Amino acid sequence: METTLIILKPDAVQRGLMGRIITRFEEKGLQIVGCKLMQISQQLAATHYEAHQAKPFYAGLVRFMTSSPVLVMAVRGNGAITIARNMMGATFGSKANPGTIRGDFGVSNSFNLIHGSDSPEAAERELKLFFAPGEVLSWKRDGDGWIYDTSGGKIE
Repeated sequence: METTLIILKPDAVQRGLMGRIITRFEEKGLQIVGCKLMQISQQLAATHYEAHQAKPFYAGLVRFMTSSPVLVMAVRGNGAITIARNMMGATFGSKANPGTIRGDFGVSNSFNLIHGSDSPEAAERELKLFFAPGEVLSWKRDGDGWIYDTSGGKIE
């Protein structure tokens, strides 16, 4: 099972899309194991996006991410990183396919609604930035037997 960081960005929060987006993850079968509404500080945004520091869009990105509250989630499931990124769609709503979060809710090439970790290493780093020890929970969902086929002794 993988756990990935998902951030519903200021535009998603301001547009009242949090519930609809969370529902998509839950309906897919992914488990929300951590969730909080927060205001990202300048320092946290700078740390989170440090790989983009030399890029021309960096200052605007930090300004955007600190402009309004965000919803951060720890989402767990078999292949959660790839599944979540496929659900998100292409980076820009204008290029994202219908049926994806960005394709259904976005048209902007600046505001793109959602962030998801792009690798297990990124997920581990990012989850530690946004969640303190004990804030990401492990709990058994009774319905997991109807989400994952474990009849062969492993999750499929």
